[in-house]
Amino acid sequence: MSSLAIVILNWNGSALLERFLPSVIKHSAGARIYLADNASTDDSVSFVKENFPEISIIQNPVNGGFASGYNMALQHVEEDIYCLLNSDVEVCPGWLEPVLQHMQSHPDTGIVQPKIKDLIRPEYFEYAGAAGGFLDLFGYPFCRGRIFQSLEQDKGQYNDTREIFWATGACMFIRKKIFHDLGGFDPDYFAHQEEVDLCWRAQNHGYKVMYVGASKVYHLGGSTLSNMNPKKTFLNFRNSLFSITKNLPRIKAFPIILSRLLLDGIAALRFIFQAKFTHAAAILRAHFSFYRHFPKMLKKREKISFTTKYYATTSIVWSYYVNGIEDFNILVKD
Repeated sequence: MSSLAIVILNWNGSALLERFLPSVIKHSAGARIYLADNASTDDSVSFVKENFPEISIIQNPVNGGFASGYNMALQHVEEDIYCLLNSDVEVCPGWLEPVLQHMQSHPDTGIVQPKIKDLIRPEYFEYAGAAGGFLDLFGYPFCRGRIFQSLEQDKGQYNDTREIFWATGACMFIRKKIFHDLGGFDPDYFAHQEEVDLCWRAQNHGYKVMYVGASKVYHLGGSTLSNMNPKKTFLNFRNSLFSITKNLPRIKAFPIILSRLLLDGIAALRFIFQAKFTHAAAILRAHFSFYRHFPKMLKKREKISFTTKYYATTSIVWSYYVNGIEDFNILVKD
């Protein structure tokens, strides 16, 4: 059997560790648990050493955000499979077995995510991942169980195991070899959508990304940046353009990028009409940052066939805002 490491990235999250580590320890027999501390200035490290001595601690020299933080920490983790787990996730009895069984019997599966439920409203899916991530033609992300700000109730409609396009960084299982063969997360993302890029690259190399609904966790969410924080708006819009540039053939990438710049402009106007001026400004800053990084992103493109079909629907923006579709099973017909 493959060995498993649960790696929890932390920055000044002592209160979250106190609240959520007990469930991880209780329900993760057989796994080695690591705290990857991103140069915290609070008492996170000393708290864990005192109260949870069974947890291995990796101390990063600087706060590299989600991307570089994990890249640095995972250099020190030897287990065959990594579970990258947010510090604000409560796990359930039996959450590991379905995922590990699937990865053991499907060697072409490189990445897996479980069902992500909302800790505050447990009858609902949670924003960051829900029942698996997808993209539309223009690179906008959405999930089974969550389209933009609309969350579905969990009525058992996504209790299956199926291929998805991206797995949430809130709880992602990935084989060690694949993570390092791909060079880990792209540190230029800092945070947000680096998991989309990693999953896209994994698929371009022939690995599957899967959702296993028999595994379930509860995510608090918003403990790093809330869904409507301007910094998150900036990172999401910019990093999405990064992923398109890096992972699509040029003949497809450039028309999509031009369309995206126009659609992003419409999104900025919508924020202005809603008097959310900081979000409109964040989109503008995202575009300027993208222009600055564009030559660098072009150099990161890999010499592969880029045969992955990356989108599940044409325009999630049109479907949601014009047609009023809030349910994945109405939007995407399998």
